[in-house]
Amino acid sequence: MNKTTFVRMTRRAAGVGILLLAATTMLCAAADPALLQHGKSQIAFVTRQMGVPVQGTFKQFDAQVAFDPKKPEGGTIALQIDIGSASLGVPMSDAELPTPTWFDAATFPTARFQSSAIKGLGAGKFKVAGKLTIKGIGHDVTVPFAITQAAAGESVAVGSFAINRLDYKVGEGEWTDTSMIANPVQVNFTITLSGLGPL
Repeated sequence: MNKTTFVRMTRRAAGVGILLLAATTMLCAAADPALLQHGKSQIAFVTRQMGVPVQGTFKQFDAQVAFDPKKPEGGTIALQIDIGSASLGVPMSDAELPTPTWFDAATFPTARFQSSAIKGLGAGKFKVAGKLTIKGIGHDVTVPFAITQAAAGESVAVGSFAINRLDYKVGEGEWTDTSMIANPVQVNFTITLSGLGPL
């Protein structure tokens, strides 16, 4: 091996070492995942039927939240909703929600949200951009939320955003008539976490 080849190999090895060290440092600096408190969390949706507001809830969901509130840009938020757990509190309506006309829970049992960017707005306020997927159809959404923290070590994230149900083919056939059921749907959530870093 000549001197030039040796120098090149040494430089390459050093470069790989620097990259590995940087990656290790980034992983060590990443925020630990926070733990979702299911009993203190809720995801609700509000639509209008013939002009009258009607609220429903998703009874089962899970979330993975890992970000430092002081440096949220490097964090991630993921959410999985059991679509078959949707309820309007009326047995007849609840029986219809999982059908292919509405959520088609047999084919698409899970709705998902995956963040692509989180931005801090100050004073405990944030916004997260990501993709919401329902019935296999994904659309980009931006979700504002605010976090408050209690002495018990719990953090409560509260927010809301609007989607159009027809963008996700929720309510097909005769139910595309928005004079019966409005197209806009308001999604409201309260997510309680333990282990999130301080604001």
